[in-house]
Amino acid sequence: MATRLAPTVSPDSEFFWNGVRDHKLLIQRCTGCQALRQPARPMCPVCQSLEWDTVQSSGRGTVYSYVMPQHPPMPLVEYPYIVVLVELDEGVRLVSNLCEIAPEDVEVGMPVEVFYQTFDTLDGKDVVLHQFRPVR
Repeated sequence: MATRLAPTVSPDSEFFWNGVRDHKLLIQRCTGCQALRQPARPMCPVCQSLEWDTVQSSGRGTVYSYVMPQHPPMPLVEYPYIVVLVELDEGVRLVSNLCEIAPEDVEVGMPVEVFYQTFDTLDGKDVVLHQFRPVR
């Protein structure tokens, strides 16, 4: 298992990381106007409601944008390292990693699907992170 830094979890994002740990990609939804929002936040930007629940994403989407950071080299990261902005089928965008593909084969608009990977953390605990790969 590779080592990664654990994500920063706040009261606003705790539901998301708990879902990822359970292999579910959860999206925050306003109960007032039904708008979806990612990243999670306490107030709906559409109707200003403070009430919300979650919906489970299909985990499918397309590559909206991507970068391949190289400098400065980051410890704990295996290169090539592809960071993607995925537009989920539900309409929100999510930053993640793209795996199981050669860097030269990545294209904007390509269909991708989520999978979950467990990593060690620097404090010796396991963390589950969402990753994406080309749709099989």
